[in-house]
Amino acid sequence: MSDSETVPAAIHPEAPGGAPALPQEALRIAAGYAFGGPALDLGALLWDGRCLPDAQVRIPLPMLTRHGLVAGATGTGKTKTLQLIAEQLSAQGVPVFLADIKGDVSGVSAPGLPNDKIRSRAAEVHQQWTATGFPAQFYALGGIGQGVPLRATVTSFGPVLLAKVLQLNQTQEQSLGLIFHYADTKGLELIDLKDLRAVVAFLTSDEGRAELKAIGGLSTATAGVILRALTTFEAQGMGPFFGEPEFDTAELLRTAEDGRGMVSVLELPAVQDRPQLFSTFLMWLLADLFHDLPEVGDVERPKLVFFFDEAHLLFNGASKAFLDSITRTVRLVRSKGVGVFFVTQTPKDVPGDVLAQLGNRVQHALRAFTPDDQKALKATVRTFPDSGYDLEELLTGLGTGEAVVTVLSERGAPTPVAATRLRAPESLMGPIDATALNGAVTSSPLFGRYAQAVDRESAYERLEAAKARRPTPEAEPEPRAAKGAPRREESVVEQVVGSGMFKSLARSIGTQIGREITRSIFGTARRRR
Repeated sequence: MSDSETVPAAIHPEAPGGAPALPQEALRIAAGYAFGGPALDLGALLWDGRCLPDAQVRIPLPMLTRHGLVAGATGTGKTKTLQLIAEQLSAQGVPVFLADIKGDVSGVSAPGLPNDKIRSRAAEVHQQWTATGFPAQFYALGGIGQGVPLRATVTSFGPVLLAKVLQLNQTQEQSLGLIFHYADTKGLELIDLKDLRAVVAFLTSDEGRAELKAIGGLSTATAGVILRALTTFEAQGMGPFFGEPEFDTAELLRTAEDGRGMVSVLELPAVQDRPQLFSTFLMWLLADLFHDLPEVGDVERPKLVFFFDEAHLLFNGASKAFLDSITRTVRLVRSKGVGVFFVTQTPKDVPGDVLAQLGNRVQHALRAFTPDDQKALKATVRTFPDSGYDLEELLTGLGTGEAVVTVLSERGAPTPVAATRLRAPESLMGPIDATALNGAVTSSPLFGRYAQAVDRESAYERLEAAKARRPTPEAEPEPRAAKGAPRREESVVEQVVGSGMFKSLARSIGTQIGREITRSIFGTARRRR
Protein backbone atom coordinates (compact mmCIF):
# COMPACT_ATOMS: atom_id res chain seq x y z
CA MET A 1 0.00 0.00 0.00
CA SER A 2 1.42 3.40 -0.96
CA ASP A 3 1.68 6.29 1.46
CA SER A 4 -0.88 8.25 -0.56
CA GLU A 5 -3.69 5.73 0.03
CA THR A 6 -6.20 6.33 2.76
CA VAL A 7 -7.14 3.84 5.46
CA PRO A 8 -9.76 1.29 4.32
CA ALA A 9 -12.78 1.54 6.61
CA ALA A 10 -13.08 -2.27 6.76
CA ILE A 11 -9.86 -2.48 8.76
CA HIS A 12 -11.48 -0.60 11.65
CA PRO A 13 -14.82 -2.30 12.34
CA GLU A 14 -15.45 -0.17 15.42
CA ALA A 15 -15.13 3.08 13.45
CA PRO A 16 -18.46 4.73 12.53
CA GLY A 17 -19.40 4.84 8.87
CA GLY A 18 -18.38 7.83 6.81
CA ALA A 19 -15.00 8.79 8.28
CA PRO A 20 -14.47 12.57 8.25
CA ALA A 21 -11.74 14.04 6.09
CA LEU A 22 -8.35 13.96 7.77
CA PRO A 23 -5.48 16.42 7.29
CA GLN A 24 -3.12 15.31 4.52
CA GLU A 25 -0.22 14.50 6.86
CA ALA A 26 -2.56 12.57 9.17
CA LEU A 27 -3.81 10.60 6.14
CA ARG A 28 -0.22 9.72 5.24
CA ILE A 29 0.49 8.51 8.76
CA ALA A 30 -2.77 6.56 8.99
CA ALA A 31 -2.07 4.84 5.67
CA GLY A 32 1.20 3.54 7.13
CA TYR A 33 -0.77 1.57 9.75
CA ALA A 34 -3.44 0.13 7.42
CA PHE A 35 -2.36 -3.51 7.70
CA GLY A 36 -4.32 -6.29 6.04
CA GLY A 37 -3.30 -9.13 8.35
CA PRO A 38 -3.73 -9.75 12.11
CA ALA A 39 -2.50 -6.87 14.25
CA LEU A 40 -2.61 -5.42 17.75
CA ASP A 41 -4.61 -2.21 18.16
CA LEU A 42 -2.68 0.36 20.21
CA GLY A 43 -4.93 3.41 19.90
CA ALA A 44 -5.87 6.41 17.79
CA LEU A 45 -3.70 8.98 16.06
CA LEU A 46 -3.06 12.36 17.70
CA TRP A 47 -2.51 15.23 15.28
CA ASP A 48 -2.48 18.98 15.89
CA GLY A 49 -3.87 18.53 19.38
CA ARG A 50 -6.81 16.37 18.26
CA CYS A 51 -7.52 12.67 18.65
CA LEU A 52 -8.48 11.17 15.28
CA PRO A 53 -10.26 7.89 16.13
CA ASP A 54 -10.68 6.81 12.50
CA ALA A 55 -6.89 6.70 12.13
CA GLN A 56 -5.94 3.63 14.17
CA VAL A 57 -2.33 2.85 15.16
CA ARG A 58 -1.50 -0.85 15.11
CA ILE A 59 1.34 -3.43 15.19
CA PRO A 60 1.30 -6.36 12.73
CA LEU A 61 1.28 -9.61 14.72
CA PRO A 62 4.13 -11.27 12.75
CA MET A 63 6.37 -8.25 13.40
CA LEU A 64 6.33 -8.84 17.17
CA THR A 65 9.33 -11.16 16.69
CA ARG A 66 11.30 -8.16 15.41
CA HIS A 67 11.45 -7.05 19.05
CA GLY A 68 10.63 -3.70 20.56
CA LEU A 69 11.12 -1.00 23.16
CA VAL A 70 8.60 0.53 25.56
CA ALA A 71 10.15 3.60 27.18
CA GLY A 72 9.13 6.62 29.20
CA ALA A 73 9.53 8.40 32.49
CA THR A 74 8.05 7.00 35.69
CA GLY A 75 4.28 7.44 35.86
CA THR A 76 3.69 7.93 32.13
CA GLY A 77 1.79 4.66 31.61
CA LYS A 78 4.39 2.09 30.54
CA THR A 79 2.89 -0.65 32.71
CA LYS A 80 -0.58 -0.10 31.26
CA THR A 81 0.89 -0.27 27.76
CA LEU A 82 2.46 -3.64 28.61
CA GLN A 83 -0.89 -4.80 29.96
CA LEU A 84 -2.71 -3.62 26.82
CA ILE A 85 -0.28 -5.44 24.51
CA ALA A 86 -0.26 -8.58 26.69
CA GLU A 87 -4.07 -8.77 26.62
CA GLN A 88 -4.26 -8.60 22.85
CA LEU A 89 -1.47 -11.12 22.39
CA SER A 90 -3.22 -13.52 24.74
CA ALA A 91 -6.51 -13.03 22.89
CA GLN A 92 -4.76 -14.02 19.65
CA GLY A 93 -3.29 -17.19 21.17
CA VAL A 94 0.21 -15.86 21.86
CA PRO A 95 1.77 -16.62 25.28
CA VAL A 96 3.32 -13.64 27.09
CA PHE A 97 5.93 -13.26 29.84
CA LEU A 98 5.80 -10.20 32.11
CA ALA A 99 7.99 -9.26 35.07
CA ASP A 100 5.88 -7.57 37.76
CA ILE A 101 8.35 -5.49 39.75
CA LYS A 102 5.89 -3.23 41.56
CA GLY A 103 3.16 -5.80 42.10
CA ASP A 104 0.53 -4.10 39.93
CA VAL A 105 0.37 -6.43 36.90
CA SER A 106 -1.49 -9.30 38.58
CA GLY A 107 -4.75 -7.56 37.64
CA VAL A 108 -4.35 -8.93 34.10
CA SER A 109 -6.07 -12.07 35.42
CA ALA A 110 -9.25 -10.25 36.48
CA PRO A 111 -11.86 -8.24 34.55
CA GLY A 112 -11.41 -4.49 34.70
CA LEU A 113 -13.74 -2.19 36.59
CA PRO A 114 -15.59 0.25 34.32
CA ASN A 115 -15.57 3.89 35.32
CA ASP A 116 -16.03 7.28 33.72
CA LYS A 117 -12.35 7.61 32.84
CA ILE A 118 -12.28 4.27 31.01
CA ARG A 119 -15.56 4.99 29.22
CA SER A 120 -14.25 8.37 28.11
CA ARG A 121 -10.97 6.92 26.83
CA ALA A 122 -12.80 4.13 24.96
CA ALA A 123 -15.10 6.65 23.28
CA GLU A 124 -12.17 8.88 22.27
CA VAL A 125 -10.32 6.08 20.46
CA HIS A 126 -13.40 4.13 19.21
CA GLN A 127 -12.63 1.12 21.40
CA GLN A 128 -15.35 -1.40 22.15
CA TRP A 129 -14.25 -1.88 25.75
CA THR A 130 -15.38 -5.06 27.54
CA ALA A 131 -14.22 -6.00 31.03
CA THR A 132 -12.14 -9.16 30.53
CA GLY A 133 -9.70 -11.21 32.58
CA PHE A 134 -7.00 -13.27 30.89
CA PRO A 135 -5.46 -16.65 31.75
CA ALA A 136 -2.46 -16.01 33.98
CA GLN A 137 0.20 -18.03 35.78
CA PHE A 138 2.09 -16.40 38.68
CA TYR A 139 5.70 -17.17 39.55
CA ALA A 140 8.12 -16.02 42.27
CA LEU A 141 11.91 -16.28 42.24
CA GLY A 142 12.89 -19.11 44.55
CA GLY A 143 9.43 -19.01 46.06
CA ILE A 144 10.17 -15.68 47.77
CA GLY A 145 6.85 -13.91 47.42
CA GLN A 146 3.55 -15.17 46.02
CA GLY A 147 3.95 -17.44 43.04
CA VAL A 148 5.03 -20.87 41.87
CA PRO A 149 8.74 -21.09 42.81
CA LEU A 150 11.04 -20.43 39.89
CA ARG A 151 14.53 -21.86 40.35
CA ALA A 152 17.57 -22.62 38.23
CA THR A 153 20.44 -24.96 38.93
CA VAL A 154 23.85 -23.33 39.15
CA THR A 155 25.03 -25.62 36.33
CA SER A 156 22.37 -24.40 33.91
CA PHE A 157 22.65 -20.76 35.02
CA GLY A 158 26.26 -20.84 33.86
CA PRO A 159 29.37 -18.81 34.64
CA VAL A 160 28.64 -15.65 32.60
CA LEU A 161 25.29 -14.92 34.24
CA LEU A 162 26.49 -15.95 37.70
CA ALA A 163 29.50 -13.65 37.38
CA LYS A 164 27.08 -10.78 36.70
CA VAL A 165 25.06 -11.66 39.81
CA LEU A 166 28.21 -11.93 41.95
CA GLN A 167 29.55 -8.67 40.44
CA LEU A 168 32.87 -10.24 39.49
CA ASN A 169 35.38 -8.47 37.29
CA GLN A 170 36.47 -9.80 33.89
CA THR A 171 39.39 -11.82 35.24
CA GLN A 172 37.25 -13.35 37.97
CA GLU A 173 34.51 -14.12 35.43
CA GLN A 174 37.00 -16.00 33.27
CA SER A 175 38.23 -17.90 36.32
CA LEU A 176 34.68 -18.82 37.25
CA GLY A 177 34.32 -20.20 33.73
CA LEU A 178 37.28 -22.48 34.36
CA ILE A 179 35.71 -23.71 37.59
CA PHE A 180 32.51 -24.55 35.72
CA HIS A 181 34.59 -26.32 33.05
CA TYR A 182 36.25 -28.37 35.79
CA ALA A 183 32.89 -29.36 37.28
CA ASP A 184 31.34 -30.05 33.86
CA THR A 185 34.22 -32.28 32.80
CA LYS A 186 34.06 -34.34 35.98
CA GLY A 187 30.31 -34.70 35.93
CA LEU A 188 30.01 -32.77 39.19
CA GLU A 189 26.49 -31.35 39.03
CA LEU A 190 26.18 -27.89 40.54
CA ILE A 191 22.60 -27.89 41.75
CA ASP A 192 22.73 -25.16 44.38
CA LEU A 193 25.23 -22.69 45.81
CA LYS A 194 26.67 -25.12 48.32
CA ASP A 195 27.71 -27.36 45.42
CA LEU A 196 29.66 -24.58 43.73
CA ARG A 197 31.10 -23.44 47.05
CA ALA A 198 32.25 -27.02 47.72
CA VAL A 199 34.02 -27.22 44.36
CA VAL A 200 35.76 -23.87 44.86
CA ALA A 201 36.68 -24.81 48.44
CA PHE A 202 38.20 -28.06 47.19
CA LEU A 203 40.20 -26.24 44.52
CA THR A 204 41.64 -23.90 47.16
CA SER A 205 42.40 -26.74 49.61
CA ASP A 206 45.72 -28.52 50.03
CA GLU A 207 44.37 -31.52 48.14
CA GLY A 208 42.89 -29.50 45.31
CA ARG A 209 45.61 -26.97 44.49
CA ALA A 210 47.11 -29.33 41.94
CA GLU A 211 43.78 -29.30 40.11
CA LEU A 212 44.10 -25.53 39.60
CA LYS A 213 47.26 -26.13 37.61
CA ALA A 214 45.54 -28.87 35.65
CA ILE A 215 42.78 -26.58 34.37
CA GLY A 216 45.22 -23.76 33.71
CA GLY A 217 45.30 -20.07 34.54
CA LEU A 218 43.29 -20.09 37.77
CA SER A 219 45.12 -18.61 40.74
CA THR A 220 44.42 -19.62 44.31
CA ALA A 221 43.86 -15.95 45.17
CA THR A 222 41.16 -15.50 42.50
CA ALA A 223 39.46 -18.73 43.53
CA GLY A 224 39.44 -17.36 47.09
CA VAL A 225 37.77 -14.13 45.93
CA ILE A 226 35.06 -16.15 44.19
CA LEU A 227 34.57 -18.28 47.29
CA ARG A 228 34.13 -15.19 49.46
CA ALA A 229 31.68 -13.68 46.95
CA LEU A 230 29.63 -16.89 47.03
CA THR A 231 29.63 -16.95 50.82
CA THR A 232 28.47 -13.32 51.00
CA PHE A 233 25.85 -13.87 48.33
CA GLU A 234 24.41 -16.85 50.19
CA ALA A 235 24.53 -15.00 53.52
CA GLN A 236 22.29 -12.33 51.95
CA GLY A 237 19.55 -14.91 51.50
CA MET A 238 20.10 -15.59 47.80
CA GLY A 239 20.34 -19.37 48.17
CA PRO A 240 16.68 -20.25 47.39
CA PHE A 241 16.96 -19.01 43.80
CA PHE A 242 19.28 -21.88 42.92
CA GLY A 243 18.22 -25.49 43.22
CA GLU A 244 15.72 -28.06 42.08
CA PRO A 245 13.17 -28.69 40.74
CA GLU A 246 14.57 -26.46 38.03
CA PHE A 247 12.01 -24.47 36.08
CA ASP A 248 11.36 -25.71 32.56
CA THR A 249 11.05 -22.59 30.41
CA ALA A 250 8.78 -24.51 28.02
CA GLU A 251 6.07 -23.78 30.61
CA LEU A 252 6.09 -20.20 29.31
CA LEU A 253 4.84 -21.36 25.91
CA ARG A 254 1.51 -22.73 27.15
CA THR A 255 -1.96 -21.75 25.99
CA ALA A 256 -5.17 -22.01 28.00
CA GLU A 257 -7.92 -24.52 27.23
CA ASP A 258 -9.86 -21.84 25.34
CA GLY A 259 -6.87 -21.24 23.04
CA ARG A 260 -5.79 -17.91 24.54
CA GLY A 261 -2.12 -17.45 25.30
CA MET A 262 -1.05 -17.85 28.92
CA VAL A 263 0.21 -14.65 30.55
CA SER A 264 3.12 -15.67 32.78
CA VAL A 265 3.67 -13.05 35.49
CA LEU A 266 6.88 -13.16 37.53
CA GLU A 267 6.05 -11.46 40.82
CA LEU A 268 9.11 -9.50 41.97
CA PRO A 269 7.99 -7.09 44.75
CA ALA A 270 9.62 -9.30 47.41
CA VAL A 271 13.00 -9.11 45.65
CA GLN A 272 12.86 -5.67 44.01
CA ASP A 273 15.80 -4.61 46.20
CA ARG A 274 17.98 -7.24 44.43
CA PRO A 275 18.04 -5.87 40.88
CA GLN A 276 21.28 -7.60 39.85
CA LEU A 277 19.69 -10.94 40.65
CA PHE A 278 16.26 -10.61 39.08
CA SER A 279 17.43 -8.83 35.93
CA THR A 280 20.06 -11.51 35.33
CA PHE A 281 17.53 -14.23 36.10
CA LEU A 282 15.28 -12.83 33.38
CA MET A 283 18.18 -13.14 30.98
CA TRP A 284 18.60 -16.79 32.01
CA LEU A 285 14.97 -17.46 31.10
CA LEU A 286 15.49 -15.92 27.67
CA ALA A 287 18.83 -17.66 27.12
CA ASP A 288 17.35 -21.00 28.15
CA LEU A 289 14.50 -20.58 25.67
CA PHE A 290 17.04 -19.75 22.98
CA HIS A 291 19.05 -22.83 23.92
CA ASP A 292 16.08 -25.21 23.67
CA LEU A 293 13.74 -23.91 20.97
CA PRO A 294 14.11 -25.09 17.35
CA GLU A 295 14.69 -22.73 14.45
CA VAL A 296 11.42 -21.69 12.80
CA GLY A 297 12.36 -18.56 10.86
CA ASP A 298 9.68 -15.94 10.26
CA VAL A 299 6.33 -16.93 11.76
CA GLU A 300 2.79 -15.61 11.33
CA ARG A 301 2.30 -15.64 15.08
CA PRO A 302 5.04 -15.49 17.77
CA LYS A 303 5.56 -18.50 20.02
CA LEU A 304 6.14 -16.10 22.91
CA VAL A 305 6.54 -12.38 23.53
CA PHE A 306 8.91 -11.65 26.42
CA PHE A 307 8.80 -8.28 28.19
CA PHE A 308 12.07 -7.37 29.87
CA ASP A 309 11.14 -4.74 32.47
CA GLU A 310 13.68 -2.39 34.11
CA ALA A 311 16.05 -3.27 31.26
CA HIS A 312 18.70 -0.76 32.35
CA LEU A 313 19.46 -3.00 35.34
CA LEU A 314 20.57 -5.73 32.97
CA PHE A 315 23.09 -3.51 31.20
CA ASN A 316 24.47 -1.56 34.18
CA GLY A 317 28.03 -2.65 34.93
CA ALA A 318 27.87 -5.50 32.41
CA SER A 319 31.11 -6.90 31.02
CA LYS A 320 31.82 -6.83 27.29
CA ALA A 321 31.30 -10.60 27.13
CA PHE A 322 27.93 -10.21 28.81
CA LEU A 323 26.82 -7.42 26.46
CA ASP A 324 28.01 -9.39 23.44
CA SER A 325 25.99 -12.37 24.61
CA ILE A 326 22.85 -10.25 25.05
CA THR A 327 23.29 -8.79 21.57
CA ARG A 328 23.70 -12.20 19.95
CA THR A 329 20.80 -13.72 21.88
CA VAL A 330 18.41 -10.91 20.92
CA ARG A 331 19.53 -11.08 17.29
CA LEU A 332 19.15 -14.85 17.00
CA VAL A 333 16.15 -15.60 19.22
CA ARG A 334 13.87 -14.04 16.59
CA SER A 335 14.44 -17.09 14.41
CA LYS A 336 13.10 -19.22 17.29
CA GLY A 337 9.77 -17.37 17.11
CA VAL A 338 10.32 -15.29 20.27
CA GLY A 339 9.81 -11.54 20.43
CA VAL A 340 11.57 -9.46 23.12
CA PHE A 341 10.47 -6.04 24.33
CA PHE A 342 12.81 -4.07 26.56
CA VAL A 343 11.07 -1.73 29.01
CA THR A 344 13.00 1.19 30.47
CA GLN A 345 12.96 4.97 30.84
CA THR A 346 14.96 6.16 27.82
CA PRO A 347 16.42 4.47 24.72
CA LYS A 348 19.91 5.43 25.89
CA ASP A 349 19.52 2.83 28.66
CA VAL A 350 19.89 0.17 25.96
CA PRO A 351 23.25 -0.32 24.17
CA GLY A 352 23.26 0.74 20.53
CA ASP A 353 23.85 -2.76 19.14
CA VAL A 354 20.75 -4.00 20.98
CA LEU A 355 18.65 -0.90 20.26
CA ALA A 356 19.31 -1.31 16.54
CA GLN A 357 17.46 -4.65 16.66
CA LEU A 358 14.30 -3.25 18.25
CA GLY A 359 11.96 -2.61 15.33
CA ASN A 360 8.86 -1.57 17.31
CA ARG A 361 8.87 1.52 19.51
CA VAL A 362 6.34 2.87 22.01
CA GLN A 363 7.84 5.99 23.60
CA HIS A 364 5.93 7.60 26.47
CA ALA A 365 6.66 11.09 27.80
CA LEU A 366 10.14 12.15 28.88
CA ARG A 367 11.12 14.76 31.43
CA ALA A 368 13.48 17.60 30.57
CA PHE A 369 14.19 19.27 33.91
CA THR A 370 17.99 18.97 33.98
CA PRO A 371 20.83 19.18 31.43
CA ASP A 372 21.09 15.38 31.54
CA ASP A 373 17.35 15.14 30.83
CA GLN A 374 17.76 17.48 27.86
CA LYS A 375 20.63 15.39 26.55
CA ALA A 376 18.58 12.19 26.89
CA LEU A 377 15.64 13.87 25.12
CA LYS A 378 17.75 14.92 22.13
CA ALA A 379 19.31 11.43 21.96
CA THR A 380 15.84 9.86 21.98
CA VAL A 381 14.60 12.11 19.14
CA ARG A 382 17.58 11.04 17.00
CA THR A 383 16.51 7.39 17.27
CA PHE A 384 13.19 8.05 15.49
CA PRO A 385 12.63 8.33 11.73
CA ASP A 386 11.96 11.80 10.32
CA SER A 387 8.42 12.93 11.00
CA GLY A 388 6.00 15.83 10.73
CA TYR A 389 6.09 16.30 14.50
CA ASP A 390 8.35 18.47 16.62
CA LEU A 391 9.39 15.45 18.67
CA GLU A 392 11.33 17.37 21.32
CA GLU A 393 8.23 19.36 22.15
CA LEU A 394 5.86 16.44 21.72
CA LEU A 395 7.75 14.00 23.95
CA THR A 396 7.71 16.41 26.88
CA GLY A 397 4.02 17.23 26.44
CA LEU A 398 2.47 13.76 26.15
CA GLY A 399 -0.13 12.91 28.76
CA THR A 400 -0.43 9.68 30.72
CA GLY A 401 -1.57 6.94 28.36
CA GLU A 402 -0.17 8.70 25.29
CA ALA A 403 2.93 7.70 23.36
CA VAL A 404 4.92 8.22 20.18
CA VAL A 405 4.84 5.03 18.11
CA THR A 406 6.71 3.60 15.15
CA VAL A 407 6.62 -0.08 14.24
CA LEU A 408 7.60 -2.35 11.38
CA SER A 409 5.02 -2.76 8.65
CA GLU A 410 4.09 -6.14 7.19
CA ARG A 411 6.88 -5.59 4.65
CA GLY A 412 9.39 -4.94 7.43
CA ALA A 413 9.72 -1.19 6.76
CA PRO A 414 9.37 1.42 9.55
CA THR A 415 5.96 3.04 9.75
CA PRO A 416 5.55 6.83 10.02
CA VAL A 417 5.98 8.24 13.51
CA ALA A 418 2.54 8.49 15.12
CA ALA A 419 1.58 10.28 18.31
CA THR A 420 -1.03 7.98 19.80
CA ARG A 421 -3.73 8.06 22.44
CA LEU A 422 -3.60 4.52 23.72
CA ARG A 423 -6.51 2.22 24.40
CA ALA A 424 -7.45 1.24 27.94
CA PRO A 425 -6.65 -2.29 29.15
CA GLU A 426 -9.74 -4.46 29.59
CA SER A 427 -8.38 -6.26 32.64
CA LEU A 428 -7.99 -4.82 36.13
CA MET A 429 -5.52 -1.93 36.19
CA GLY A 430 -3.98 -2.75 39.55
CA PRO A 431 -3.19 -5.78 41.70
CA ILE A 432 -5.68 -8.45 42.61
CA ASP A 433 -6.01 -9.01 46.36
CA ALA A 434 -3.56 -11.29 48.15
CA THR A 435 -6.15 -14.00 48.83
CA ALA A 436 -7.10 -14.27 45.16
CA LEU A 437 -3.44 -14.30 44.14
CA ASN A 438 -2.61 -17.04 46.63
CA GLY A 439 -5.58 -19.08 45.43
CA ALA A 440 -4.46 -18.75 41.81
CA VAL A 441 -0.97 -19.93 42.74
CA THR A 442 -1.91 -22.94 44.87
CA SER A 443 -4.61 -24.14 42.44
CA SER A 444 -2.17 -24.10 39.52
CA PRO A 445 -1.16 -27.52 38.14
CA LEU A 446 2.45 -26.27 38.28
CA PHE A 447 2.36 -25.72 42.03
CA GLY A 448 2.70 -29.41 42.87
CA ARG A 449 5.50 -29.74 40.34
CA TYR A 450 7.71 -26.89 41.58
CA ALA A 451 6.60 -25.87 45.08
CA GLN A 452 8.74 -28.25 47.15
CA ALA A 453 12.51 -27.81 46.88
CA VAL A 454 14.54 -31.02 46.37
CA ASP A 455 18.12 -31.47 47.53
CA ARG A 456 19.45 -34.60 45.84
CA GLU A 457 23.00 -35.87 45.68
CA SER A 458 25.20 -33.52 43.71
CA ALA A 459 28.71 -32.02 43.80
CA TYR A 460 28.71 -31.22 47.54
CA GLU A 461 27.73 -34.74 48.59
CA ARG A 462 30.08 -36.37 46.07
CA LEU A 463 33.06 -34.32 47.14
CA GLU A 464 32.32 -35.08 50.78
CA ALA A 465 32.02 -38.79 50.03
CA ALA A 466 35.21 -38.76 47.98
CA LYS A 467 37.03 -37.01 50.80
CA ALA A 468 35.91 -39.63 53.30
CA ARG A 469 36.88 -42.55 51.05
CA ARG A 470 40.03 -41.16 49.47
CA PRO A 471 42.93 -43.62 49.86
CA THR A 472 45.96 -42.35 51.72
CA PRO A 473 49.18 -41.80 49.77
CA GLU A 474 50.71 -44.75 51.65
CA ALA A 475 47.90 -47.05 50.58
CA GLU A 476 48.05 -46.00 46.92
CA PRO A 477 51.26 -44.31 45.83
CA GLU A 478 51.12 -42.30 42.65
CA PRO A 479 52.84 -44.16 39.76
CA ARG A 480 56.10 -42.70 38.54
CA ALA A 481 57.43 -42.65 35.03
CA ALA A 482 60.29 -45.02 34.34
CA LYS A 483 63.70 -43.42 34.61
CA GLY A 484 64.73 -42.00 31.29
CA ALA A 485 61.33 -42.60 29.63
CA PRO A 486 60.18 -39.77 27.33
CA ARG A 487 57.33 -37.62 28.65
CA ARG A 488 54.32 -36.81 26.43
CA GLU A 489 52.59 -33.48 26.96
CA GLU A 490 49.13 -34.20 28.37
CA SER A 491 46.01 -32.31 27.39
CA VAL A 492 44.04 -30.40 30.03
CA VAL A 493 41.34 -33.07 30.08
CA GLU A 494 43.93 -35.83 30.40
CA GLN A 495 45.52 -34.01 33.31
CA VAL A 496 42.15 -33.62 35.05
CA VAL A 497 41.07 -37.21 34.43
CA GLY A 498 44.46 -38.44 35.55
CA SER A 499 44.39 -36.53 38.81
CA GLY A 500 44.21 -38.37 42.11
CA MET A 501 40.97 -36.64 43.02
CA PHE A 502 39.27 -37.76 39.83
CA LYS A 503 40.44 -41.37 40.24
CA SER A 504 39.12 -41.38 43.78
CA LEU A 505 35.74 -40.12 42.58
CA ALA A 506 35.66 -42.82 39.90
CA ARG A 507 36.30 -45.57 42.46
CA SER A 508 34.03 -44.32 45.21
CA ILE A 509 30.94 -42.92 43.54
CA GLY A 510 31.33 -43.25 39.77
CA THR A 511 31.60 -40.39 37.32
CA GLN A 512 29.58 -39.02 34.45
CA ILE A 513 32.36 -38.01 32.07
CA GLY A 514 30.20 -39.17 29.14
CA ARG A 515 27.58 -36.55 30.03
CA GLU A 516 29.77 -33.50 29.61
CA ILE A 517 27.64 -30.39 29.33
CA THR A 518 27.21 -28.41 26.14
CA ARG A 519 26.90 -24.69 26.80
CA SER A 520 25.36 -22.01 24.60
CA ILE A 521 25.99 -18.30 24.05
CA PHE A 522 25.64 -17.30 27.69
CA GLY A 523 27.35 -20.42 29.00
CA THR A 524 23.90 -21.64 30.05
CA ALA A 525 23.16 -25.35 29.95
CA ARG A 526 20.40 -27.79 30.66
CA ARG A 527 20.50 -31.54 31.11
CA ARG A 528 17.23 -33.14 30.09
CA ARG A 529 16.46 -36.13 32.25
